[in-house]
Amino acid sequence: MTDLFLGIDSGTQATKAVVVDRRDGRLFAAGSFPHALIEDDTGKREQEPAEWIRAASRALEAVLSHPDVDRGNVRAIGVSGQQHGMVALDREGKVIRPAKLWCDTATAEEAQWLTDQLGGPRRTLRLIGNSIAVGFTASKILWLKNHEPDEYERLACVLLPHDYLNYWLTGQKRCEYGDASGTAYLDVRNRNWSKEVLGAIDPSGRLLDCLPEILEPREPVGTLRREVAVALQLPEGVLVSSGGGDNMMAAIGTGNVTPGVVTASLGTSGTIYAFSPHPVVDPQGELAAFCSSDGNWLPLVCTMNVTVSTELTRSLLGLDVRSLNRMAGDAPVGSGGILLLPYFHGERTPALPNARATLYGLTGTNLLAGNLCRAAMEGATFGLRYGLDVMKRNGIDPKEIRLVGGGANSPLWRQIVADVFDCPVVCPSTREAAALGAALQAMWCYLGQRGEGTPLKEITDACVGLDRSSLAEPEPVHAGRYSEIYDRYLKLNEIMKGMYGSDITFS
Repeated sequence: MTDLFLGIDSGTQATKAVVVDRRDGRLFAAGSFPHALIEDDTGKREQEPAEWIRAASRALEAVLSHPDVDRGNVRAIGVSGQQHGMVALDREGKVIRPAKLWCDTATAEEAQWLTDQLGGPRRTLRLIGNSIAVGFTASKILWLKNHEPDEYERLACVLLPHDYLNYWLTGQKRCEYGDASGTAYLDVRNRNWSKEVLGAIDPSGRLLDCLPEILEPREPVGTLRREVAVALQLPEGVLVSSGGGDNMMAAIGTGNVTPGVVTASLGTSGTIYAFSPHPVVDPQGELAAFCSSDGNWLPLVCTMNVTVSTELTRSLLGLDVRSLNRMAGDAPVGSGGILLLPYFHGERTPALPNARATLYGLTGTNLLAGNLCRAAMEGATFGLRYGLDVMKRNGIDPKEIRLVGGGANSPLWRQIVADVFDCPVVCPSTREAAALGAALQAMWCYLGQRGEGTPLKEITDACVGLDRSSLAEPEPVHAGRYSEIYDRYLKLNEIMKGMYGSDITFS
């Protein structure tokens, strides 16, 4: 008999699940089911939390139905979730309204107002270690108070998306430091709720009572509710670990639990993050000084538009993924002179929540489908390169990038990343890094509860492999060319800033 561990990753587009075998780290087939997005041109990006539960139930059932899975051997479950979302519950634990997501920019005015109320960007950094990005949860609570006062009066609890799934699984309203550090009301240095930020949102002091208990990363949230256990045909007493945000879980799932490893994600959004044994607070406020979900810290930079760019381009041109990659591969480095500022959902880094996407450099001869396809990939990668420069400015110098997310499946895009970053990139053997990380954290939690002090690194060393066939080394000629194009990208960005209206600055 072998112990099995489930990992759930509830992202923006879908919920996925995996099963990991403790004995050999083997990952069984993953299940994935999509979510619908509620959006409009005001910046609204929302989802119904009930969809997450339906998708998670179906994904879990899919992996548990694998012929090699014995449901009676499942010992623990871990949950990864999209960060920063606001799930508002009433006193009965019912959802008040659709959850506002990380990519919702309708709260830009609230983020700016809250920053000003706290004394400006620099004082905000001193208070919590982070700036208040428009995507963070704090501005969403203030938005609810300003725009939907009746619903705000019903507010009794605020959970993040992964916390809400843990609540569904266990009936317990709890959270952990990693995901909580993306709310902008957690002091990441001291790991406690910031009464000053909460008081700025609502001077009555009631918000502190609306926040869940904070757990240590290795602590369980609880055990599986009987109703869920029966529905999934799982034994009683299955542990649910603390879980964490998708970036924190993907760090575990890529073995990013010791110094020297850097992970980059080519997902709907783009992220770059690294391990640190201490808080890394960026004086300019562009780096997120997050806690990790392993008891340390996870300095991170996020951009809001990566596969957004390629998916919109693909849809516009009526292409499938293979055709998009083929046409982009046939186009020259630099896309024939076309540059894309990919701000379809505004932007977090740099802090341009009111920005809009821009195509620059079009002529009568370069306006070709292949150039547009490649420009979508290059523009999103330049945005990530800006994030990498922020990381380097704060003392993090990658020797190898571990690449995850849907865009990492493209050999062409991997090579573009290697050339633009001028750094080798490689993919983990398992592409579902966040779901895998959730399962491995669940294993770590379970072993800890049994009195086995197995270090997390020992678990990741055994269970996280690298696909060396995916390795992309930078090509010197292309890297040099991209360095020149990237300089043009930065200049274009500076010129366009004046068109976007008021944004947070640290000048």
